[in-house]
Amino acid sequence: MENSTAKISRQERLIDRNDVKSTKRIARLALSLAVLLLPASCTEKNQTVPNTLVIGVETGPRVLDPRYAMDAISSHVCALIYPGLMRRDKDLSLIPHIAESIEQPDKKTYDIKLKEGVLFHNGTELTSADVRYTIESILDPETASPKKSAFSKIESIETPSRYRLVIKLNEVFAPFAGNLTQGIVPEGSQDLSGNPIGSGPFRYLSYDRGSRLHLASFDDYFEGRPKIDGVILRLLPDETVRLLALKKGEIDLVSNGINPAVLPWLSEQKNIVITQSTGTNASYIGFNMEDKILQNEKVRHAIAYAIDRKPIIKYLLKDLAIKTESIIAPTSYYHDKNLSSTDYNPSLAKKILDDAGYPLPDNGGVRFKLTYKTSKNPTRKNIAEIIGEQLRQVGIEVEIKSFEWGTFFSDIKKGNFQMYSLTWVGIADPDIYHYIFHSDSFPPDGANRGRYTNKELDHLLVEGRTETDSNTRRNIYNKVQEIIASDRPYIHLWIAKNVAAMNRRVKGFEIYPDESLDSLTKVTLEEKS
Repeated sequence: MENSTAKISRQERLIDRNDVKSTKRIARLALSLAVLLLPASCTEKNQTVPNTLVIGVETGPRVLDPRYAMDAISSHVCALIYPGLMRRDKDLSLIPHIAESIEQPDKKTYDIKLKEGVLFHNGTELTSADVRYTIESILDPETASPKKSAFSKIESIETPSRYRLVIKLNEVFAPFAGNLTQGIVPEGSQDLSGNPIGSGPFRYLSYDRGSRLHLASFDDYFEGRPKIDGVILRLLPDETVRLLALKKGEIDLVSNGINPAVLPWLSEQKNIVITQSTGTNASYIGFNMEDKILQNEKVRHAIAYAIDRKPIIKYLLKDLAIKTESIIAPTSYYHDKNLSSTDYNPSLAKKILDDAGYPLPDNGGVRFKLTYKTSKNPTRKNIAEIIGEQLRQVGIEVEIKSFEWGTFFSDIKKGNFQMYSLTWVGIADPDIYHYIFHSDSFPPDGANRGRYTNKELDHLLVEGRTETDSNTRRNIYNKVQEIIASDRPYIHLWIAKNVAAMNRRVKGFEIYPDESLDSLTKVTLEEKS
């Protein structure tokens, strides 16, 4: 047997640093020290507001205008204030939101009927003129919206009535429907970050940057007023401080941003409930397809079989991930459920490397050397070390190079790597494959950083953009996923789970795959005991 040995391998020692017992001790120690060292100003109880949910967050939103919101927290908060024509449900499917219906008389035309009686927070009614203005302001160069490309294929927007608009594209573009989740602002609005006015379930009250954001429930929300009176986002950059505030009841909820090592400690807290669900963030290893070693498909296959993901997920990530063969999450309609799993098989990896022309030297040396780049994030570095050790066991020497984020990401964008690992965040539409793997998407035009080319795949990716029938489109992207799994320009590692820790008095909160906060409209708070 490959692993039947009385000695503890270096790989096992690396994983053992993160076993359940040791991490529980580390978590307890860190939190105990934090209590002693925490400044008095940080331990004082935050001002409480009746029937208001307090969420602890690492960072606050950078902007509060949906035309500029690109980072995750800004996008999630803007979605509470500014609904779009469409939204994504718990299965990531698109469903009408402000729109009553959306019909397509042809593949380039979207005939949209709006719900009547949708009110902005200032009391005015949302109409087709507001939708048209929102899109046109995004397209206006003077607005300098980073979302301009999402609407660049629009040829015309007509508003034949107060509650109807017709959008025509200059070419068929199936992913366009997903862009209709864009939040709608009132006609004539300039930058709204200082005074947000939307039509969502929560309205803006105040934002003390660096401290807290306060939203109040909107009484006239078109889907019915939320059950709580408001939401406060309390900015607590330090994770230990956030979790201590949760333990003490100063905040009610922490969603994601939780180190897996702390989960055992959290699970012991009687006043805290932990929930998990499959997310959309996909971690992977990327290859430089122009590298003389890695351009060999057999080498990439061997590396895939040499990596044992299960112990990393179990011990290091505390099961906050699921093994996957695709960047499309299992919760997505477009996930190919028939992809074959690549299971850990070091014996097969060795045979493939032999067949690829890289036998082990007679002197017991290594087959070849590779450089693996990652960031200085401790968890990322530990993952790289474990994978490096696993590859060493099949005769591949790996040099781990970790850099500050800016330097690391700059190298990746330039193609200055052999292997690297990163995570794609918030994947909702399979058109992401065009951005990552089409031969026209080499940087700076896309994220095909490994310079992968495949003519059959290119054809499918263009076809996927122009096919509007969802079943046919899914079949196209099933073929795309099969080609990627076969060629292995990536080794897919896992899809992260979303995790939320909340006070037991919080009822009705659900974690959506894309980490949205949509379920806050259903949340109730029990009285504090």
